[in-house]
Amino acid sequence: MAEPVVRVPDAKVALSTASVYPESTATAFEIAARLGYDGVEVMVWNDPVSQDLDALHRLSDFHQVPILAVHAPCLLITQRVWSTDPWSKLQRARAAAEKLGAGTVVVHPPFRWQRQYARDFVAGIWRMADETDVRFAVENMYPWRYRDREMLAYAPDWDVTKDDYRHFTIDLSHAATARTDALQMVDRMGGRLGHVHLADGSGSNKDEHLVPGRGTQPCAELLERLARSGFDGHVVIEVNTRRAMSGAEREADLAEALAFTRLHLASAMKARRR
Repeated sequence: MAEPVVRVPDAKVALSTASVYPESTATAFEIAARLGYDGVEVMVWNDPVSQDLDALHRLSDFHQVPILAVHAPCLLITQRVWSTDPWSKLQRARAAAEKLGAGTVVVHPPFRWQRQYARDFVAGIWRMADETDVRFAVENMYPWRYRDREMLAYAPDWDVTKDDYRHFTIDLSHAATARTDALQMVDRMGGRLGHVHLADGSGSNKDEHLVPGRGTQPCAELLERLARSGFDGHVVIEVNTRRAMSGAEREADLAEALAFTRLHLASAMKARRR
């Protein structure tokens, strides 16, 4: 029997629940199931369902969509979600990942004004990673800019490759906003790259999270590189669909992002077999 022309790569493609905002976490599960995503990444934020492990478990079971990752509540708008203490947030995120069967907790570096948290962050992440099989994958961020002014909002640094972490998350939209070379950053991450937030960007001062292929980032090149290297983490579609004029338009964007991702993962596998 002839071998198939294209082999499906091992990396699973998940939908971030943030990608359906302002729709709900529950809507993300429904869309992920309908479009054929391999799972979801739960962004823990102000939606009560995103904070409720029993509700998340029911959604996962009902739609037959596994929860592959949990994004800890690290945003400005989630400073009071799951406590105001940042370490308590991470402990709850780890417990949530363990209970829900997720393999990864995504975490941002601290804001600079979180001085004690920032001072202990690198060592603290190592301690937490040593206590669980869940990956703590620290995500690259970017400087904040307004007109010609730049503020370094994250500590120890927005470029997480300057510090020693067991696992990293690469976010291509953040790389675009930082105006840094994403593939060079991936090279610095090396074998510690454990998680991918796939979105595009044009280098704007704003964090755009465009559908892959609509900006200037090397989304296709990164996917092909991951497939050739046998990447065993997850690729998460984390795009901004707030401007969608309807649910149908939002789903079309998310279907396009999924098709783009699977195409470039699979095309690299095909090339590797030749």
